[in-house]
Amino acid sequence: MELADELFDGTKSAAMPLIRHDLSLDYAQVGLLAAVPVVVGGILELPIGIASGTGRRRRRFILIGGLAFAGSVLAVGFAGSFATLLVALTVFFPASGAFVSLTQSELMDSAAERQAQHMARWTLAGSAGAVLGPLLVAAVLATGGSWRQAVFAVAAAAFLVWLAVAGVGGRDLPDAGRAEPDDDAGWPGWRAVIGIARSSGALRLLFLLQIADLLLDVLTAFLAIYLVTAAGASPSVAALGVAVRLGAGLAGDVLLLRLLERCDSRRVLRVSGWLALVLFPAFLLVPGLGPKLAALAALTLATAPWYPVLTAELYRSLPGRSGLAVTLSSGAGLVGSLGPLAVGLLAQSFGLSWAMTALCAVPLIMLAGLAARSRPPSPAGNRLAGG
Repeated sequence: MELADELFDGTKSAAMPLIRHDLSLDYAQVGLLAAVPVVVGGILELPIGIASGTGRRRRRFILIGGLAFAGSVLAVGFAGSFATLLVALTVFFPASGAFVSLTQSELMDSAAERQAQHMARWTLAGSAGAVLGPLLVAAVLATGGSWRQAVFAVAAAAFLVWLAVAGVGGRDLPDAGRAEPDDDAGWPGWRAVIGIARSSGALRLLFLLQIADLLLDVLTAFLAIYLVTAAGASPSVAALGVAVRLGAGLAGDVLLLRLLERCDSRRVLRVSGWLALVLFPAFLLVPGLGPKLAALAALTLATAPWYPVLTAELYRSLPGRSGLAVTLSSGAGLVGSLGPLAVGLLAQSFGLSWAMTALCAVPLIMLAGLAARSRPPSPAGNRLAGG
């Protein structure tokens, strides 16, 4: 599921210069395509984590979400206007929440003592799919095809994934009604949720996840356009640049698996923050496409631990409430959606190069957030929240 999810994201990012040209989109519209689906889709996704419960009920949510997932990708391929594309991408977000995020929560529940390692493997599977996306776009363009054909291929793959998931039996899954007392069956109310998030350290982790995303998914979303407009690359070379970015992410995920077996995850995050503080400005300033792509690859290796380690710590901070973690992540994503919109508006007003320059603050914020001391950790333990 994660592989299929990232396959679409990689394809969409690599094809964005072609989509922008085909549909005559301006920078503000590109920013809206990145932000509005997160906001509207995130609102629709908010109740999924709690409403899905556990067991067979959660499985039904996953299967229904999978159909909507594949259908929305197909709709993107048929999109002939900005509005149609916006609607299709908006539907994709809650569909991905049901299909992919609920599966992730199942994985986190399966082995609480090795959540960071499992998240690293999960991210590795997603990186493999993300690498295939730009390569798919480059291959389709090389054979005389269009970006739409690449998206149709992803939709076909998504339907195949859904068929495989539907074929997996659910007879051994418990009913949602038989969940343990501290599980996700009940909604404690938003005031209680905020209290839980504060006392457990989840609130700080959610903030750091949204800040980190500016140099992860948001940078990837604008990367191909940046290489075309600021670095003078052709669309095919820009697609290759996205492939370099995602290929380095794949290598970083493999390296992270080894690091987590030997090093403390907090130390890994701190070192990666210092490296990003140097490497991202180097990527923006170094002349020439070759050196720029080399700096991009090094930056991607450095930031590989951010998402899996922070996400694993989020689940660990909320033991027995994986569905609540999904819902909180959706809520945080609504706030985080201002990030890509801000980048798009800055690019529209001052140029994409200046918008990218503003992201130099991200490593500083990450380092400050990791250094800040929070409230005492929950009984389950939380290395990051414990300071």
